[in-house]
Amino acid sequence: MIRLFKSLFVLSALSLAATCALADAPGVTWPAGWEVEALPQTSPQVSRQRAVKNDTEGNQVMVMELTMTQVETGHQVNLQGVLLEMRKSIQKDFFQGGYQSVCNKIHPATLGSLSALETTCTITENGRHVLSQTLVAAVEADKAYVLSYAGQAEVYKASADEIVAVRNSLKL
Repeated sequence: MIRLFKSLFVLSALSLAATCALADAPGVTWPAGWEVEALPQTSPQVSRQRAVKNDTEGNQVMVMELTMTQVETGHQVNLQGVLLEMRKSIQKDFFQGGYQSVCNKIHPATLGSLSALETTCTITENGRHVLSQTLVAAVEADKAYVLSYAGQAEVYKASADEIVAVRNSLKL
């Protein structure tokens, strides 16, 4: 499978301005049958949670990750700018891997009960749609959240109900 899972979470490297101590991690109800992966906490200001969907042979076909970053008091997060940078990094990484990507316009959305911004990218190889990836970002008080999910084109589409359920179940 292509380098989806390396590219998918480039967002982890795009940490938002963080300096405060990490509060409780957000609550996520992952879909039944998805494998929750233990992720190392690389910073006391960042919490990451991830689940993967595997095919019958054990290959990852879909990944969802929620990242929460503590934001410095008084810092105004430019969500549009953050999503643009994340999208550029993802597109660049896919391009370097020989893939083309087209992303839709960043638009309003929701993440749990928060107002958010969202963009979805379609990744193709030789004109064939192979992957889809969505980035959703929201800010509340001193925390910034990013939910990223990606998968093989047909699995992404078939997982739409599971994705909506996760997004609606978030306790941020």
